[in-house]
Amino acid sequence: MYSRILGLDVGTKTVGVAVSDLLGMTAQPVETIKIDSEAGALGFERLAELITEYKPSKIVLGLPKHMNNDEGIRAEASRNYGEKITETFDVTVEYQDERLTTMQAEKVLIDGGVRRKDRKKSIDKLAAVLILQNYLDAHKLF
Repeated sequence: MYSRILGLDVGTKTVGVAVSDLLGMTAQPVETIKIDSEAGALGFERLAELITEYKPSKIVLGLPKHMNNDEGIRAEASRNYGEKITETFDVTVEYQDERLTTMQAEKVLIDGGVRRKDRKKSIDKLAAVLILQNYLDAHKLF
């Protein structure tokens, strides 16, 4: 049985969303959800709609580690977000090291000739694609 996986790049103001194909080989961008983590607005209403639409077998959340592999405040916030997803939606959450994915996404957009103001609209969902694709590549079925 084939199923999709959602990939999330969680920040303090946005959550980039990507989804895998049914074979778990490629990741595609979906959207960027606006959130306000300080106010407790986690974007779960929209996330619920995406979970209903894609019916993922799991969600892969980017884990922002320091270059020395330590986890800091942002990693703790990501883990807390993941725990809330599991509690709210009863879906498995796994974590994928996301070091340098935002910089990598920025480079892809710059190399693609995307203007600075337009990059801001795409960078989080592209980072989610990179997080999910890295996960898929590390867990290939074929």
